[in-house]
Amino acid sequence: MTSGFIIAATGLKAEARIAERSQGVKAVIGGGREDRLTALLHQSMADGVRGLISFGIAGGLRPGLKPGTIIIGTSVLHSSGRVYPSDARWSDRLFEALPNAESGPVAGSSTIIANRDEKRAIYLSSGAFVADMESHVAAQIAAEYRLPFAILRVIADPSTLTLPPAAVNGLNPDGSPNIPAVLKSLATQPSQLWDIIRIAGATRRAMKSLFRCHRLLGPGLGCADLG
Repeated sequence: MTSGFIIAATGLKAEARIAERSQGVKAVIGGGREDRLTALLHQSMADGVRGLISFGIAGGLRPGLKPGTIIIGTSVLHSSGRVYPSDARWSDRLFEALPNAESGPVAGSSTIIANRDEKRAIYLSSGAFVADMESHVAAQIAAEYRLPFAILRVIADPSTLTLPPAAVNGLNPDGSPNIPAVLKSLATQPSQLWDIIRIAGATRRAMKSLFRCHRLLGPGLGCADLG
């Protein structure tokens, strides 16, 4: 294995823990904040960085994609109109190593795409398979530093599910669950409970699939420059 490491851009602590199980991977946690992720990625750039991967769960946009479905991003589409392609060689290695993975564009967003009608609108206008809050930031940084860039995302909430307020606001800046905020939201709006149970189950399935990805990809999460 070539010396060096890759950086995994994540939103959650749980995603970062999975990414760093792979040798040669350093995870950066944005916690759902674009400014935080941008600053941390810049701070993480050093000699030996071989590539940057957007790694974690995501919201489904394309109809029919179930929780746990693996998405290898071919590009990132940002609301500004900018399109960032992923590294073809790295993406091919991900696709070959991960059985039943889907390959398609990803929508980058500065906010959580929670409403199913909004998900449908974004899919119809862009064709993006999933949306997340880290891929467009990671793509911009990778382009700036001229690094290979890849996207590995697993669907948690499908296109038909609208996230309840407790799920949307239940995250601390460090990427850990904000349990008090979730409980407070549930106390204010108890009707969310069933949707919270559904999204919790879907997220567990997505995380299990993400963990399987790390096991199949091995060192460097499949980065061609580290294989």
